[in-house]
Amino acid sequence: MARMQHPTLYPPILAFIAGIGLPIAERALPDPTFLPGIAIRDGGLLVDPDRLEWPADLLHEAGHLAVLSPASRALAHDDLPGHDHAADAGEAEALAWAWAAAMHLGIPPEALIHEGGYRGLSRELLQMYAIGIYPGLRGLCALGMTSAPGFDSPQVDALAIEPSGVRMPAADAPVPQAPPIRYPKMHCWLRT
Repeated sequence: MARMQHPTLYPPILAFIAGIGLPIAERALPDPTFLPGIAIRDGGLLVDPDRLEWPADLLHEAGHLAVLSPASRALAHDDLPGHDHAADAGEAEALAWAWAAAMHLGIPPEALIHEGGYRGLSRELLQMYAIGIYPGLRGLCALGMTSAPGFDSPQVDALAIEPSGVRMPAADAPVPQAPPIRYPKMHCWLRT
């Protein structure tokens, strides 16, 4: 039996995931699972609360499911082989989705991006997010799940990239305005 870190976060995370329409169920899971106490079956999450170490890992795994197309999501199973090759549905988008969910729920960043995961890069990732560098944000915007200046599909279409790499408004395009919702707020939690 694992000792759950931040156990008070588990009930609101479980309720949030169920509330957005992702299947999630508690049950005993056999060893081993790709993360302690978490499995993905048929597009949903199974969680063994007696083996779960980091409740916010559920947000990250829900993020993987949420950014998949509905057809791919329905077939998702365990470690999601090949999902990083799906457009805008990789590891970075899952993390950006999980960050938005954590901020929505008021979860401390270090409970999501914890020292027990992220291949020893949790501190670096926390620093990136703290200064507003959000890996995966472009993908979430391309999917229409959130908005951010310079990343929204209508804005990207209206911008030209200069040789210097700086985005400039195209000569015949109006200056784009950011939509009222900005990351980490989300337009929707599941890719449609």
